[in-house]
Amino acid sequence: MTSRLMVRRVATALGAGAAVFALGLGGAGIADAKIQPVDTQCTNNGGNQPGGQQPSCTGGGLTQESENQNPAGHAPPGHN
Repeated sequence: MTSRLMVRRVATALGAGAAVFALGLGGAGIADAKIQPVDTQCTNNGGNQPGGQQPSCTGGGLTQESENQNPAGHAPPGHN
């Protein structure tokens, strides 16, 4: 085995290891973004928001409106 061939194999192995490490780090950020439903408003039977009502419904005859949001509080496209 020549030294050139050995250098190429070592360089290839290091490159493959670096690629695996970089791809592993990139996937870790995706797992942190959890999309969860968040209460946004209440509506009554007429479709209006009752006065003084907080985002979460209290009382009967109301419909809870919610929106999917990420941890930053934004609605991601395609998740609502």
